[in-house]
Amino acid sequence: MDSGAVRSRARSRHVSLGGALVLGTALALYYAFHDRLWNASTWWDIAFIALVLIPACFALVWFLLPLHNAPGLLAAGLAFGVLALLFHVAGWSTPENFSKLFGVTAIGFWFLRYFETLGWVVLVALIIPWVDAYSVWRGPTKVIVTQHREVFTNFSFSFPIPGETSGANLGLPDLLFFALFLSASVRWALRPRLTWLLLTLSFGATLALAVWREFGGLPALPLLALGFLLANGDVIWTRLRRERAERSAEIGTRSSGRSEP
Repeated sequence: MDSGAVRSRARSRHVSLGGALVLGTALALYYAFHDRLWNASTWWDIAFIALVLIPACFALVWFLLPLHNAPGLLAAGLAFGVLALLFHVAGWSTPENFSKLFGVTAIGFWFLRYFETLGWVVLVALIIPWVDAYSVWRGPTKVIVTQHREVFTNFSFSFPIPGETSGANLGLPDLLFFALFLSASVRWALRPRLTWLLLTLSFGATLALAVWREFGGLPALPLLALGFLLANGDVIWTRLRRERAERSAEIGTRSSGRSEP
């Protein structure tokens, strides 16, 4: 093995670890003191959350991406779930918040193992927007948000607004599919960086649309799935056509072999 390549990978890991520690510290300070910061207009708050805070939080998921196929992901996800519960009981909102993020991310990475082909991921990306839209506008999510707000808060990730005590929230399924789509882009050698960027921006776009149209909330999965497909659509189409051609050729070869005397 090339020693230079080994040293390069080691430096890369150190840089990633250092970046994650710096980012984690900055986010911890923001979450601790956000209510004492500037108080801007609504649209400046939306811009800050969409272009700074959401990308910063999901950059932590990017740093975790090398672990997308690590063993013990389900156990890690459940352990973070228990930690989130304990932090909730203790009233420590910031550790609870990020325990949810890490736990659901681990489960999203683990869940991808049950997808045998890239086509399955595409199928999910085409179906879940409709399921999520129904749930938010007419189904159980609407009931929870309108009648049991505290339940939604407990099962969501918060992005606090600077200078205020309130914040924007993403449901835990949104975090799960973010992790699933992002890890799928690595597993099938798509475009991970562009995927991360468009997935992240999709959350900000959903938030902006909800505020602009004065909705109490919007489903986040439609734009999330669209972001995954836009980032990788041409590559996915080429791969699926090639796989279909290979399957057709294989079936043709088997058929011709059986027809020989």
